[in-house]
Amino acid sequence: MNKILEMRNITKRFPGVIANDQVNLDLCQGEIHALIGENGAGKSTLMSVLFGMYTPEEGKIFYRGEELDIDDPQDAIERGIGMVHQHFMLVPTLTVAENIVLGSEPTKGLRINIKEAIKEVDELSDKFGLEVDATAKIKDIPVGMQQRVEILKALYRGAEILILDEPTAVLTPQEVEGLYKIMNSLTKQGKSIIFITHKLKEVLTVSDRITVLRKGKSIGTVDTEEATQESLAKMMVGREVLLEVEKEEVDLGEVVVDVNDLSVTNEKNISALDSVSFQIHSGEILGIAGVEGNGQTELVEVLSGLREAISGDYTVHEKSLYNESARNIQEAKVAHIPEDRHKHGLVLDYTVEDNLVLGYYYRKPFAKGINLDFNELNKHAKHLIPEYDIRPRNKEALVRSLSGGNQQKIIVARELYLDPEFLIASQPTRGVDVGAIEFIHRRILKQRAQGKAILLVSAELPEVMSLSDRIAVMYEGEIVEIVDADEATEEKLGILMAGGSLEEVN
Repeated sequence: MNKILEMRNITKRFPGVIANDQVNLDLCQGEIHALIGENGAGKSTLMSVLFGMYTPEEGKIFYRGEELDIDDPQDAIERGIGMVHQHFMLVPTLTVAENIVLGSEPTKGLRINIKEAIKEVDELSDKFGLEVDATAKIKDIPVGMQQRVEILKALYRGAEILILDEPTAVLTPQEVEGLYKIMNSLTKQGKSIIFITHKLKEVLTVSDRITVLRKGKSIGTVDTEEATQESLAKMMVGREVLLEVEKEEVDLGEVVVDVNDLSVTNEKNISALDSVSFQIHSGEILGIAGVEGNGQTELVEVLSGLREAISGDYTVHEKSLYNESARNIQEAKVAHIPEDRHKHGLVLDYTVEDNLVLGYYYRKPFAKGINLDFNELNKHAKHLIPEYDIRPRNKEALVRSLSGGNQQKIIVARELYLDPEFLIASQPTRGVDVGAIEFIHRRILKQRAQGKAILLVSAELPEVMSLSDRIAVMYEGEIVEIVDADEATEEKLGILMAGGSLEEVN
């Protein structure tokens, strides 16, 4: 294959950190090249160097054999390099067409020619098989279509190389399949793609070659057909990683959590949960499967005290927690790993030590009256940091500076320290690497072995299927079916998630 891009000996330093250390990467014409590694391995930094967001201290970049000096993102775009960020950079109140042409609008006299913009977007979407509604507003379209808009933005500006940063993190399984088709269509038309991800199954499904980074260094590049999940995980982490969870048989105990006819409306007073009922026993994991946006978030928020219900009941050990405050629910031995660690789980500009006591800093032994006991805070941090393998081992580090996996470990450590009777784990491994996933799964199963009741909400079907004892499928705010995990298949769950019934499988 014809090499079109080479990054040679790229070194990028930040205060106290070498993010990229003599990293090499090359990209061929019409190739999907996956870039993988643990959180903090240097993947996004390397791509930020290529896209002109950072200037490397050492190293060179060559495009079609010619050395490039990329000063800023605009410079990268003009050289044919486009980047689709994990968090989309779209204006919600503008239309699809307006977002795509923004900054490079076709004009008629002194005015923007909207008709011409729509025509150009339609032609571009037809050419590359990226179906979008050019006249729809961004705020009214699903996440999968928003991602297509981001890709079209780059193609509209002439991108020959596309960098996709964790492109499947916010997509449903159906949208992921659609993205694969789009990626293959683009490469058939001569485009080249660098695909950043931590999901090994995706890498093996869609890429041609794979480069692995670990602790800022390139460990190696392999042909996808010669790789396995196990070999890639070992390259990423530096040791054997348990990819399949080993779940021991546990005898179910008494009913711990009892939810009856719980109904919730959203901010627009539209039903988000409709008469949801279920029970969770001691020593049981109840998984919630469903396409995101079908009431899972509202259910978790009600159970953790972040949202009020309009009717129903919710008890833990027969004590009603219906519409109680988040603090009262936590005091009833309910722990919550939130789906958005930045919004509901952490204070990013606080230290690791401070974040490890959020939610219970006011209790003994951490407080003496109205004063904090800093010796106890110090002891608490020094105990949890090594126990949960939080890196770096620095209690004074700002949480903002940590990788996603280590941020998630802080939340898990803090919540499990409470020794909860009921653990609500919502997207517990979202955006974390294989090493952190293995660690978090082990901790969840340890809670199960200790007889805790666990509600697991995850957009990752393999995670729900492997960890759960029973699986409740949610569709449009209702639980449409609860199945034993032993009898669940991706086909069965997929049909239920789309609003079908099990009769369609038989």
